[in-house]
Amino acid sequence: MALALLPLLAGAQDQPPARFHHVHLNSTDPAAAIDFYTSRLEAGKRSFAGLMDGVFANNVWLLFTKVATPPKWEITSGIWHIGWGGGADMKDTYQKQLDRGTKFFTPLTDLSDQCDGKGGNGRFLFAYIDGPDHALTELNTTAAGNFRFGHVHLLSEDPIAAAEWYMKHFGLKRRGSGPISREIRHRCGRQTAPAVSMMIDDVNLIIYPVGNAKAAFPDVWKGRTAIESSQGHALDHLGFAVENLDQTLDRLRAAGVKVLAEPRSIAGGKLKYAFLEGPDLVRIEVLEDNTARP
Repeated sequence: MALALLPLLAGAQDQPPARFHHVHLNSTDPAAAIDFYTSRLEAGKRSFAGLMDGVFANNVWLLFTKVATPPKWEITSGIWHIGWGGGADMKDTYQKQLDRGTKFFTPLTDLSDQCDGKGGNGRFLFAYIDGPDHALTELNTTAAGNFRFGHVHLLSEDPIAAAEWYMKHFGLKRRGSGPISREIRHRCGRQTAPAVSMMIDDVNLIIYPVGNAKAAFPDVWKGRTAIESSQGHALDHLGFAVENLDQTLDRLRAAGVKVLAEPRSIAGGKLKYAFLEGPDLVRIEVLEDNTARP
């Protein structure tokens, strides 16, 4: 079956690629959230299109909607977490974050640890920051030693089909050239495959099986069988920028993609946007953004 998918995946690059524009978060205190990300991570506070303050990191926006009540933080939607590089020495980065008062949902962990209590080889370490409104942010070892905004990690009932959707409709490129395997694999009791890693601009979009979250967060998945919409969660939706919104929507509608909200225009017509339903009910904003970028 994996070999049969290759022609589809190869042809997925025919569409003009989109740009990764933003991650949109819900927050009870956007100003405090902006201060958190810009004071602890490689990011800067900027004004987005003169409409709102946001975080600008590695040519990507973090934008915020103020909400009256705390948004859902439980990992029950298709958007799992966002990620920054932690440099070549993650132990040092982790300690510096602790010294700044950063709280962690998952402490420093060695990916090569075989779950036997003996530790790992120390080559790749990661930790999850418990961010504002409990939005998860991963820090991980980066061989190049960078500290940039680097990835978004998604969850899916079918990671291969979801990846095919993103490659077909938005021109993402899969990392790796070999056949995609549907082999189910686990690590420390959590499902890690099948999985797909893709690139859009300088951002790595990674899709894991939802079984990983079901094992990691059994209490919130008790009695739940399916992923829910990302709308209303701390990590609410992803934003992709395209050259022509109307043409893109025509193409997507013809392909059967569900449009959740029809186009609107703001910022004197320089910014047009609409919302789609992506795989696993991930909310996706598609924008034609002609405003000035930082």
